[in-house]
Amino acid sequence: MTEARTDPDLLYVGTYTESVYLVRMDRRSGELMRVASASAGANPSFLTIHPNRRVLYAVNELDKGAVSASTIDRASGALTRLNEQPSEGGAPCYVSVDRSGRALLVANYAGGNVGLLPIGPDGALAPAHMVQHTGKGPTPSRQEAPHAHCIVPDPTNRFALAADLGADRVFVYGLDLGGKALRPVGEAVMRPGAGPRHIAFHPTLPLVFVANELDSTVATLRFDSGSGTLSRRARIRPFRPDGPARITRPTSTSRHLAAPCMCRTAATTALGVCHRGVDGRARARAGGLHRGRLAAQFHAAPTERWLLVANQRSNSVIVFERDPANGRLTLTQQKIEIPSPVCLRFA
Repeated sequence: MTEARTDPDLLYVGTYTESVYLVRMDRRSGELMRVASASAGANPSFLTIHPNRRVLYAVNELDKGAVSASTIDRASGALTRLNEQPSEGGAPCYVSVDRSGRALLVANYAGGNVGLLPIGPDGALAPAHMVQHTGKGPTPSRQEAPHAHCIVPDPTNRFALAADLGADRVFVYGLDLGGKALRPVGEAVMRPGAGPRHIAFHPTLPLVFVANELDSTVATLRFDSGSGTLSRRARIRPFRPDGPARITRPTSTSRHLAAPCMCRTAATTALGVCHRGVDGRARARAGGLHRGRLAAQFHAAPTERWLLVANQRSNSVIVFERDPANGRLTLTQQKIEIPSPVCLRFA
């Protein structure tokens, strides 16, 4: 008998509550329907899913941070708590899984450090190996100390790159899966006061895009996958006082920035950008203006016909329809109420 598989249109929503919410999306109409919630500890804000699609991981964004693992029911998508481990730093805000599924990577914003947690055969987490960042930037209110904001494996799975908003650096680590550790390799020094927040790799070219929160720019770095070396290539400002800038190739790939941040979808010809202004509203670059309160993240649906936005302060997830020819977005009437949503992950 064929094993039932999790519905690809099932969406997990991380929140600043004590639950991860399960939402089902109709891929024809874009309609959203809340189907369940699962206890995941306090502030399960950022989520990631194991490559085998059987385990979901969530940070618990607290002063004494943690990372939890929950198994995914293959038929219904329901979550069952498996275990948790300390993140060994305050306010963990990002997790990712290496491409072999053997290690979870975590970034602690308040702790200014990053870690590797080995993953067992059943998906459970083992204690973390940590690396402490150093450095600060010229913006005292945000850069008085290191603030790790993102850590992701590179396409070869030999390295991990970590963006640090406080230190104005992107750190490169060797992924030592056998030794269950991160080994420092090098770093790229960003423009002073840039505040690097999130990272995304180009799907085919040796390029890395870095979303800089504090100066509202996107930097393009060249990545040498043999040595782990990063070199700066270009910097653009997607949003200008008179409106969004146009982004064209070769910096074209399907990513998104929210506040700004980035998450990979499939390869297309656009770089999606969302920027939170001083009033907490967000503008989406890929066409259109989004008027939600404090957009925390946006994410393309599996078919890429739809793009979903999590509005933290509006307590909602809304849907844009995406034109496949030019990537332009049109706001639809589809919307669902979710308390304090901040992260979206399709099953």
